Amino acid sequence: MQTQPKASHFIGGTHVEDKSGEAFSTVYPATGETIGELHSATPEIVNRAVAAAKSAQTGWASLPPSERAVVLRRAAGLIRDRADEIARLDTMDTGRALTETQNDPVSAAASLDFFAGIIPAYNGQSIGLGGSGGPFVYTRREPLGVTCGIGAWNYPFEMTGWKSATALAAGNAMVFKPSEYTPLSALILAEIYKEAGLPDGLFNVIQGLGPVGSAIIEHPDVAKVSFTGSVPTGKKVLGLAGSLMKYGTMELGGKSPLVIFDDAPLENAVNGALMANFYSTGQICTNGTRVFVQKSMHDDFVSRVVERTRKIRIGDPFDPETQMGPLTSRMQLDKVERYIAIGKEEGATLACGGGRPEMQGMEGGFWVEPTVFTDVTDDMRIAREEIFGPVMSILPFEEEDEAIARANDTPFGLAAGVFTTDLNRAHRVAGQFQAGMCWINNFNLVPLEAPFGGYKDSGVGRECSMAALDQFTQIKSVYVETGTVESVF
Repeated sequence: MQTQPKASHFIGGTHVEDKSGEAFSTVYPATGETIGELHSATPEIVNRAVAAAKSAQTGWASLPPSERAVVLRRAAGLIRDRADEIARLDTMDTGRALTETQNDPVSAAASLDFFAGIIPAYNGQSIGLGGSGGPFVYTRREPLGVTCGIGAWNYPFEMTGWKSATALAAGNAMVFKPSEYTPLSALILAEIYKEAGLPDGLFNVIQGLGPVGSAIIEHPDVAKVSFTGSVPTGKKVLGLAGSLMKYGTMELGGKSPLVIFDDAPLENAVNGALMANFYSTGQICTNGTRVFVQKSMHDDFVSRVVERTRKIRIGDPFDPETQMGPLTSRMQLDKVERYIAIGKEEGATLACGGGRPEMQGMEGGFWVEPTVFTDVTDDMRIAREEIFGPVMSILPFEEEDEAIARANDTPFGLAAGVFTTDLNRAHRVAGQFQAGMCWINNFNLVPLEAPFGGYKDSGVGRECSMAALDQFTQIKSVYVETGTVESVF
């Protein structure tokens, strides 16, 4: 399939190239071969994108929300029409199995439909300050203006859809910078928005490394940044935005706990743990990589997890039988292998995996086996630091209070899960988790209707749901006097 984009950027409704920007490549992770050459945005490109967004935003914001919704719904339909193309492109760019990436355009289209549906009902409130006919205050939810979206590399198209759907529905414009590791599919969404009738300039895509993101945030006409990525980078991004008194939404990393009590059905618990660690080759920020298992169930659980893990089919991402593809980049492979070595050095038991599978014809790819460690203790680095790869740590526990305390003993707080048939305990435990997204008897499901975001170092603000619109609007209060005006003078 064609992967070389028409141009690196999409600004003001058209493809734009500026070869004076630093060149960089994107590769197919299964083989390591280059599939696209792009150029990083120059200061001129950044200014051009922001100017286009600013010019388009005022008119878009003045439209009734129901009219904005029509365009978003049309775009959702066009995404579904091109879903196969989008999924295949994201598989080429991320290395994720096609059986996974086929879900991403579906999710992005659903996000557009969702925000198109709720934006007409997203209003301010009226606050009475006295009796009938007395003074009152009404509030307005108004767009921020030009916003900046910065995406991560694990779910490039879905993330572009999530961020832009919220921003556009609320009446904003967006300049979006995808990750330099997965730069391709955001350009497809820009084309789709134009075909759907979105005003030129309202959604722009520019490419580049970290300094390009900083340049967008620093631009005086940009009001907000929505960032998804690592905690260290997120802290820098939020610090920059805060220093300029700009809004920021940070969806960052985690080291999420999954607590399994001995009354949970074994196969359900195993399924949950496998999905919480190995889906997308473990490259999911919410993953439950610290699996706490009650001691009376521990040995049976480990035995079954190891048995199932060894059967995971690793292979060609385009093969419908493949369950796990490669990691997305050489950098990530090196990081994951480094942590596997650390786990061994720290005394954890390598129960299975940990090596590079032999992939005939794809020897240059970024392959790693799904890995399970047992005899893990809370102080080990593999139990405390985010690895972002298919590495599961299993830790035994005895009592409920102990499990909760250990689960919360982390600077992260993105997600947490509990498996048990005792629903009183399930709600009790979930209520004590210090995490923004919690699951009972499942893991890693993120419905659009639910706010998504983290506690502590895992983030600020929320994506999805009505709460996401709060992150892309500002409140104006209007006091209305209905009586005479008094003065002490």
